[in-house]
Amino acid sequence: MVLLPLSLNLSQVTDSIPSTIQLEQKSFQLERRNIALQLLSELPPKVDPLETEINYTLLGGIGIGVLGSAYGIMVYQQNAWWKEQRVKFRILNDWEYALWIDKIGHFYGTGIIAHAFSASLEGANVQAEANTWYSSALALSFQLFVEVQDGFGPQWGFSPGDATCDLLGASFPVFQYYYPYLNNFKFKFSYYPADLNKVNEVSGQTHIIIDDYAGQKFWLSLRLKNMLPKKVSEYWPEFLCVAVGMGVKNLDGSGGGQRDFYLALDLDAETIPLYGKYWQFVKNTLNYFHFPMPGIRLTHNVVFFGLTY
Repeated sequence: MVLLPLSLNLSQVTDSIPSTIQLEQKSFQLERRNIALQLLSELPPKVDPLETEINYTLLGGIGIGVLGSAYGIMVYQQNAWWKEQRVKFRILNDWEYALWIDKIGHFYGTGIIAHAFSASLEGANVQAEANTWYSSALALSFQLFVEVQDGFGPQWGFSPGDATCDLLGASFPVFQYYYPYLNNFKFKFSYYPADLNKVNEVSGQTHIIIDDYAGQKFWLSLRLKNMLPKKVSEYWPEFLCVAVGMGVKNLDGSGGGQRDFYLALDLDAETIPLYGKYWQFVKNTLNYFHFPMPGIRLTHNVVFFGLTY
């Protein structure tokens, strides 16, 4: 029997260890890479969290609802204002007709209609920028349709002033989207019946809410928390705003009457601690209205009011 030196056997064994370990490491790394590639292939494609699929079924239902509502409003207004025999289309400049409160009403009305359209489109997952443009365009289209119908009314006419304010009211939400600082300015409305059910001096028809001008006030509310210098702003309550308002009375339909201006405290409904899409819609809607708050009438003898509405 021939015996090999012990040192040679140990050397051979020692030399074989690194190569075996390296092979096992490479095999493990290859297997791990294959598993990782398999997992990656099973992952869904990258999704932009700001992009959601449009709900076309809901969008179609909203469209039908909007058209139905528009038709209902048209029929109502046609019975109230246009029921007499139509005349040839005409243009009527009526800037001073109601001391401008009707023009402010057109600005405000177009804005709140755009708000309603916007909420509907948001429910159908229409992206924010597109939503802003579509809702404003739809609101303007509806208002201009009414203006054109007025152009054929025997007691009315197409009002360039009304149409201009409709355009401005539809444009304001677009400007707010691109210039967020403008969100510190909110147009609001308050109403208490004054001449409701009286006869309209121009049309001869009974007043309804939208032409009971003496009962209306329109307000521009300022979010001072975001507008005051920082050292003052930190002490100003977030929920408290200041609003400048305008109202009229004793209108004669020909530019006569009294215009009054007001200064009052106001509430920012956005600060109500309720969250979620539904509550956000509620808060946004409430912010279109001025609720009774302490204020001052600045014109025709200064008068302080415990509650100005």
